[in-house]
Amino acid sequence: MVEQGQAGRRLGAPESLGISTLEPGHKPPAMPAGRLMPIRVLLLDDSEQIFDISYRSSGRVLFDMVCLHLNLVEGDYFGLQFHNHHRKMVWLDLLKPIRKQITRPKHTVLRFIVKFFPPDQSVLLEELTRYLFALQVRQDLGSGRLTCSDSSAALLVSHIIQSEIGDFEETQCRQHLLNTNYMPDQMALMDKIMEFHLKHKGQTPAESDYRLLELACRLEMYGIRLHPAKDREGNKVSLSVAHGGVLVFQGHNRINSFNWSAIRKLSFKRRRFLIKLRADPTQNVSPDTLEFLMASRDCCKMFWKISVENHAFFRLFEEPRPKPKAVLFSRGSSFRFSGRTQKQVIDYVKENEFKKLPFDRKHSRVQCNSSLSPLGSAQHQVPNQAAKQSWEGAFLVSSEDSAVLRPCGNSSPSTQRNGCSDQTYPVQEDSRSPAAKQQQAVDRAELTCALVTLVNGHSDDFRGVTPSPLVSPLLNDGVSERIDDEEDTRRKICPADNSYFIAKELLNTERTYLKDLELITVWFQGVLDKEDCAPEDLKTLLRSTYEPLYSHHTHFLQELEERLSLWEGKGDVQHVGDLLLNTVQELKALSAELQRSSECVFALEKACGSSRRLECVCREFELQKVCFIPLNVFLLRPLHRLLHYRHSLDTLCTHYPDTHTDYRHCTAALDVVCELQAVLHTALLETENHQKLLELQKDLLGVCGVCAAGRQIIRLGCLSKLSGRGLQQRMFFLFSDVLLYSTRGITATNQFTVHRQLPLRGMTIRESEDEWGVPHSFTLTVQQQSLVVAACSESEMEKWMEDLKMAVDMAEESNGPTADLLTNHRDAKSSDVESEDDLCGSRTSLTKNGKSSSNSVHRGNTTAHVCWHRNTSVSMLDFIRATENQLSGNLLRKFKNSNGWQKLWVVFTNFTLFFYKTHEDEYPLASLPLLGYSVSDAAHTDIIHKDHVFKLQFKSHVYYFRTESEYCFHRWMSVIRSATVSASRTRYLNRTEPD
Repeated sequence: MVEQGQAGRRLGAPESLGISTLEPGHKPPAMPAGRLMPIRVLLLDDSEQIFDISYRSSGRVLFDMVCLHLNLVEGDYFGLQFHNHHRKMVWLDLLKPIRKQITRPKHTVLRFIVKFFPPDQSVLLEELTRYLFALQVRQDLGSGRLTCSDSSAALLVSHIIQSEIGDFEETQCRQHLLNTNYMPDQMALMDKIMEFHLKHKGQTPAESDYRLLELACRLEMYGIRLHPAKDREGNKVSLSVAHGGVLVFQGHNRINSFNWSAIRKLSFKRRRFLIKLRADPTQNVSPDTLEFLMASRDCCKMFWKISVENHAFFRLFEEPRPKPKAVLFSRGSSFRFSGRTQKQVIDYVKENEFKKLPFDRKHSRVQCNSSLSPLGSAQHQVPNQAAKQSWEGAFLVSSEDSAVLRPCGNSSPSTQRNGCSDQTYPVQEDSRSPAAKQQQAVDRAELTCALVTLVNGHSDDFRGVTPSPLVSPLLNDGVSERIDDEEDTRRKICPADNSYFIAKELLNTERTYLKDLELITVWFQGVLDKEDCAPEDLKTLLRSTYEPLYSHHTHFLQELEERLSLWEGKGDVQHVGDLLLNTVQELKALSAELQRSSECVFALEKACGSSRRLECVCREFELQKVCFIPLNVFLLRPLHRLLHYRHSLDTLCTHYPDTHTDYRHCTAALDVVCELQAVLHTALLETENHQKLLELQKDLLGVCGVCAAGRQIIRLGCLSKLSGRGLQQRMFFLFSDVLLYSTRGITATNQFTVHRQLPLRGMTIRESEDEWGVPHSFTLTVQQQSLVVAACSESEMEKWMEDLKMAVDMAEESNGPTADLLTNHRDAKSSDVESEDDLCGSRTSLTKNGKSSSNSVHRGNTTAHVCWHRNTSVSMLDFIRATENQLSGNLLRKFKNSNGWQKLWVVFTNFTLFFYKTHEDEYPLASLPLLGYSVSDAAHTDIIHKDHVFKLQFKSHVYYFRTESEYCFHRWMSVIRSATVSASRTRYLNRTEPD
């Protein structure tokens, strides 16, 4: 295996100019001078285009012209194929002149088709690319090349006609199937196709493409192109090459496969195609050489070229460099792979923003704004598709990587050796670093320059656009004040004492807290009164709990504002300890109300369980712009506020000397807060855990009873599951009694579909990197079955393993059997690969348990979704720390290449920065989840000549923020680091309770 240092040096090499889509700063290859000749290209939608090109041009020029015509970003998956003078279908070599490949250009039609078929559709990041792949599947199905069972074929066709004619209408569907032939013997399956089509109601063309590819990728003949041959015994076989290696077929049945990791060298000699295998370290035998006889030398060489290209595209980090020309004699083929590898394509698309342009679906009659297509802003999309726009159009469905399973062995730089009169190709091992393998999703919308509208309307219209969990914080000039350097010099000089900034932090967070209370007392209760759907005892409980607290903190905020105004003015009054002592003493008198805030969470859940209408009203309310985090979090804000008071008082007591006049008030107030917190601490932990379980219940499909009594959430996040298809991204949910794993498909609600449940009792965990050759991998064994998973880093692996061991210990100590959470009764004995019937049932409808439907509303910006797209994890300890680390205040924000600074009101909560124009705004204008980001001081190379600047960075996305003082700088750095740096692996259950 290539060392990471070597891979890093290779990645740092100059970018290859042999690219199929244009990178920033690059120009298209210049067309050589000379007369122009027309070249006809048949596209996948059966349309034909003519390109006028110089007869001296290389294949690269023509290919780039086709990609430019299609506005295709991920063109590297495709190629141009034509009949040569021997009437054999060959690929256009992008490095050679066209005139040396096509002898009769006027009579030749080149076909633009898919050349490289990835094992998972989610690595295709653009909707246009998925649409073209869907057209390729349609062609393969119609030609009989994509063979499968009748059930699978009917399901494939049902997705195609859903994309082309829309929702099921029996007469229209039957007539369309009579007029259009999608597959051989279609008439016999017409009823089954219509039955499947009926289940796709509401599915957009983009969703149909995704689900079509999702099913097609599971079929054995997907992307398979057979090349006739004979084995050593003279038996007729067919060879094919795929992402994982070389395959051998008899008829349409695969009889053998050779993974790239097992192949040492590919070569051909005349008609013989040779596969040299690596020695098996477990057996004392020499490496095998497999030999296949093909029809001719040209056929053999053509298959060898295809094998070389597939290996390079799927396995290499970057395009292999050309070998030096021979000094005297050139022996063997000079062919090499030209273009970017799949890894380079994925990174390039994720890290760059492209102008989204519409494209025509030639066969589709559906008139739709295609939320997943490269169209305009989210404001003009239908509501149930805008959530998918925010994730797929902006951030894209993260990919399940196509890594091979075997140990990679030694990996030398990719070279090509000349064999006698033919060619040898030593197979290079996978040079991608573990981190690169695990990078799945990137926050592309952070490069957009338009503000995404979260929801249209306030209290009257709840069904707006679902807010994206990674909404870009790029606000335009009209949204916030821009501070230039001249104005910056005239800014008011604040007091130098840190106690002033501690008091100002208290004031800023109090403003945010009062708005949180206002959301319950004004907004939410107003909705309940208007809809008249809540029982009176619930409304009475909410009023009696939050209205006294709202009144109390309104008065306290007024006093704080007056005190800070005096402090900033003449400076006669420079303390707040007396105000804090008074307010916490009054809060002690309101301890009953503080305790009832936990009760409100359980009461609201019980009422929603009894009233479907109330549950829908609450979910719709959560989609309003004012409710930018889960509703239950607002209900628990009074308990969180005690933690903030304790921090401020701790900081003031540390800052003041014992002789300071304010020290006595602060210590007395701190004692009261500690007393209150000690009483409420256990209730807070229990309710926080319950609130997270409620949130996860809404995020998950296929499970019920997540919020069972005694169950605790321990960790949730992404791991890669090792299977026959390679490493595949899965979302894992670790509870105190069970481990669930799921995947996120394209649904109207952005929920996770649970695949499997693993009981913790009796589970063993062991490291298995050496066993499987997969970095940071470990094996879970339970009930005589094993599951191999890999983390993205060593630290992530350690956190998962420790939490899993802790959870296993907790499960062993508990009494009673493990509850079955799966609604469809799939247990640990179910197969890792879902059947076609499961696929149809679980992927084409949201759920069948009555808890959710295709029309349900659902938050799409929960922590689980951010973990999925940032490929990270959080523990319950992180959630507890997040309740303690909340901050509000003004910050100046600057982009990497922008001029001047923008003044924003920023609220940090729930691992996210929420951006406002001023603190008086009712709802945030944009947000930036910080999971996966890093925070640091602005370096000298950043060329930021200002004080108190910190930098947020996630891959290529960089933001700079300025604070008004050194204290504020360190405070913001501290709380943001709590979201960007995972907590220590101390068990949160063993944390000491407050004194």
